[in-house]
Amino acid sequence: MAMDFESNYDIAASAQFIHTHNFNRVALQFPDNLLKDSTRVVTALRKRLQSLKKIDATESGHETNVGLFVMADTAYGSCCVDEVGASHINADCVIHYGHTCFSPTTTLPSFFVFGKASICVADCVESMSKYALTNSKPIMVLFGLEYAHSMQQIKEALLESSMSCRLDPKPEVYFADVPSSVMFPSKDIKKIKGLQELACGCNGESGTTYSIGGLTWKLPQGQSMDDYLLFWIGLDDSAFANVVLTFNTCEIVRYDANENQMVTDLFQQRRILKRRYYLVERAKDANIVGILVGTLGVAGYLHIINQMKELITGAGKKAYTLVMGKPNPAKLANFPECDVFIYVSCAQTALLDSKEYLAPVITPYEAMIAFNRGSQWTGAYVMEFRDLINLPQMEVGDQEEEEARFSFLKGGYIEDFENQENVEQEKEALALVNATEKALQLRNNSNALMKGNAKSGAEFLANRSYQGLNMPSENTSPEPYLIGRRGRASGYEDENNKQT
Repeated sequence: MAMDFESNYDIAASAQFIHTHNFNRVALQFPDNLLKDSTRVVTALRKRLQSLKKIDATESGHETNVGLFVMADTAYGSCCVDEVGASHINADCVIHYGHTCFSPTTTLPSFFVFGKASICVADCVESMSKYALTNSKPIMVLFGLEYAHSMQQIKEALLESSMSCRLDPKPEVYFADVPSSVMFPSKDIKKIKGLQELACGCNGESGTTYSIGGLTWKLPQGQSMDDYLLFWIGLDDSAFANVVLTFNTCEIVRYDANENQMVTDLFQQRRILKRRYYLVERAKDANIVGILVGTLGVAGYLHIINQMKELITGAGKKAYTLVMGKPNPAKLANFPECDVFIYVSCAQTALLDSKEYLAPVITPYEAMIAFNRGSQWTGAYVMEFRDLINLPQMEVGDQEEEEARFSFLKGGYIEDFENQENVEQEKEALALVNATEKALQLRNNSNALMKGNAKSGAEFLANRSYQGLNMPSENTSPEPYLIGRRGRASGYEDENNKQT
C-alpha cells in the first residue's frame, strides 16, 4: 500500500525534481479532494529528500534543509498553479497535485503530479476497436491526464488486438503525446504554443501541431481535425468540455473509465454552443462592461486584460476591471451597472453557467466577436486566451459615424454610444443633468425593474434611488447624542429597575 501511495503521488520523481534544481522552499498545492493525503505526502517526500541529501552529504560534506509548505483553498481555480499563494512563502517552485489545465506559469517552475486513476485496459481497447471498425475515418485518442500512465499499456494492447484481427484494412488509431510533468515559466507569451501551429520535422515532413490541455499531437500536411474521429478517455469534466467546444465540428465519443462504457450522446455539450451564441448577442447590446480577473498566474493574463480594455473602449463602451477571486452571483450582484462581464481565466474555468447571474459572463473570444463590428461567428471556438494574443488585431472604432446596428434581442436597430474618449470629455455637471433626464430604471407592465442606458458607473450611481448613507447637507451643526441601553439583552439595566 505504501508503494502504491508513493507511486500514485510520484514521490520519487517529485523529490528528484526538487533535488536536481536545488530548491529550498517548495509549495505543495492540493485540491480540496486530495487535501486529506497532504500529511502523508509531506512525510513520504521528506523521507525521500533526506535519503538524497545523505548521498550528497557524503560527497560534498554538507546538508541543506528543504522547507515543504502545503497550500489549499486557492483564490482561483485549483487546476492552475497558485503562484500568488506560493509567493507569500517565497517558494522556489510549486508541486501541483490533481487535475490541471496545464496553463503556462509566469514566474515559478512547476512539477505536475497527475495522479493515476484506475482503468480497465482490456475493456477500453475492446470498445476502441469496435468503434474503429465501424468507422472509415482514422481515430485520434485524447485523454484526461489522470489516465496518462495507462496510455502505453493501451497502445500495446491495441496493437496486439489489431495483429490478431484479420480484417483489412487495419483501423487507424493515433494517440496524443503524454505531456512532460515539468514546466518552467514562460518569458515571452507570444512564443507559447497555441492550439495549432505549423511544424516541420527533421526529415523535412511538414504538418500541423495541435495542443490542448497539455496534450499535443501532429497531423500530416493537408489534413485537419475534421478528417478524424475523436475518442476521449476520461470523465465528463472541464477538460472534456474544452475539447468538445474547441473541436465542435468533429464526431466525438467518450469512454467512461468508471462505468466501463461508451458515451455517444453529447447533446448537452452541443447545447452549450447555442447558449454561448445567445450570450454573444446579449453582449453586443451592453454599454458598461466589467472585466473579471480570474487568474493571477497564467502567463499573458495582463496582456489579454489590456487587449480587452482596448477592444471595449474602441467599441465606445465603458470598461471596469474587477479582481474578486472566484466569482459567484452574490459578488457580481454588487455591480448592477455592468451589463456584461468578461471572465479572463484559464480555458477549463472560463465557461461559467451564468443563468443565476444578473448579467451574462462571457469569454475573451466571445467578447472579440461581440465588440468587433461586422464580425461573424463561423462556429469555430477558442478557449485559450493566449491563442487570441497571437491573432492579428482587428480595427475597431475607426469610423467617425457608425451605422445603426440591428439587435436580435431588442428586435430593432440601435445606435451604440460614442467612443469613450468623447464621453470622458463631457463636463461632470452636464453628465449629471443628463443622467436625471434619462430613466435608468424603468418599469414595464409587469412592474419589473428594467435596466436603462447608463454610459458609466458614475451615471448609474447618480440615478439610483439609494446611494448609501449620506449626511444631510442643510444642517452642518453637530447633532446631540443619546445614551443607549446598558446591560444584556436578557435584561437591560433600565428594565431591571422597572421590575424592582
